[in-house]
Amino acid sequence: MATERQGAITFKGNPVTLLGPEIKAGDKAPDFTVLAAGLKPYSLNNGTGKVRLISVVPSIDTGVCDTQTRRFNEEAAKLANVEVLTVSVDLPFAQGRWCGAAGIENVTMLSDHRDLSFGQAFGVAIKELRLLARAIFVLDAENNVTYVEYVSEATNHPDYEKAVAAAKEAAAN
Repeated sequence: MATERQGAITFKGNPVTLLGPEIKAGDKAPDFTVLAAGLKPYSLNNGTGKVRLISVVPSIDTGVCDTQTRRFNEEAAKLANVEVLTVSVDLPFAQGRWCGAAGIENVTMLSDHRDLSFGQAFGVAIKELRLLARAIFVLDAENNVTYVEYVSEATNHPDYEKAVAAAKEAAAN
């Protein structure tokens, strides 16, 4: 049974419960299995050896999530040696359709719809809504967590500048 962190964040001003541990900088990234395009499994091991900026959004079809994914798509084109991932519970088909319509080419979309593996491993699964909380994680090439931001209000934007700076720093080391 996953750890429950009641009131860890709010969603539209209401406290919600996050399932899973609170990940901190310095932790080893936990393993997970999600689905990429074509329903192909993607796990922590798929990206070993690469710096990864993981952008977590509740649903790609909302304004803030749309903006967040577009912003990291633009940044990804400028980030050398950094893979940018966006994780949500949207189905891979919906993610693919949205990416095609939005012209997203620099971000790998991952779906946690099947079993909330990523959400529970990284402590971002919202128990009451079966969505993921908005968060950013940066992993170095050895899967060590170097940066974490759990956005305290799920409808707010993350700190884009800090996340990009952390990814650049991890890629430089």
